[in-house]
Amino acid sequence: MPQHVAIIMDGNGRWARRHLLPRAAGHKRGVETVRTVIKACIARDIPYLTLFAFSSENWRRPPEEISFLMGLFVRALEQEVDKLHNNGICLRVIGDLSRFETKLVNMIRRGEALTATNTRLNLTVAANYGGRWDLLQAAERMLAKHPGQQGGYTEADLAENLAMAHAPEPDLFIRTGGEQRLSNFMLWQLAYTELYFTEKLWPEFDATALDEAIASYRCRERRFGRTSEQLLNETQNAMTTQVVSQDSIIISRL
Repeated sequence: MPQHVAIIMDGNGRWARRHLLPRAAGHKRGVETVRTVIKACIARDIPYLTLFAFSSENWRRPPEEISFLMGLFVRALEQEVDKLHNNGICLRVIGDLSRFETKLVNMIRRGEALTATNTRLNLTVAANYGGRWDLLQAAERMLAKHPGQQGGYTEADLAENLAMAHAPEPDLFIRTGGEQRLSNFMLWQLAYTELYFTEKLWPEFDATALDEAIASYRCRERRFGRTSEQLLNETQNAMTTQVVSQDSIIISRL
């Protein structure tokens, strides 16, 4: 079972068009799907869920749509934060929040503070986020921590300053809507993530669709640069170690 699932929620507008509805209706329906997927992750003991809600490139959309999305974000926080807290969900919002109105930023910070100690599910929402922005801000933070250092940095030095430093790298990436690209999402973190693309539009995505994505993930061999034979040997060695450990416990109790 994947420990961290990251999703690009694509297709709200096309879903609305197919149903002869305004794009706003698709975004509203998309919020309902978010609730469904959160519940499904909890039921499947998936501890980390990251959702791409608004990219740094989405500012290019029509002003009226951007205004609606910002209002929808505010309403979602007003209606959902207390529910998240009551259900043991920790909320984090990552991205460049400097372009958001003060009211929205304050609501985000309140939600994060209220849910900070919850552990049932770690829900991260990427808003005004871009993978390139993330890398740049992480590099700036890293350099600020080591003034005057000339080289010698490691991947760990950079990774600890990324916006997603609080979570393990995603095991499974899902993109709905039929598009097959990353769209500047978590470029560093998705280096070894299993990618899954589905034609389902986001408002159509449900627990069954999530299970299909997980089934695809579980059929794959995650080698991280190693060979299949190496993985097999490591698995056999781990199983042998576990058996020996269990035998030792049994003998110690005799």
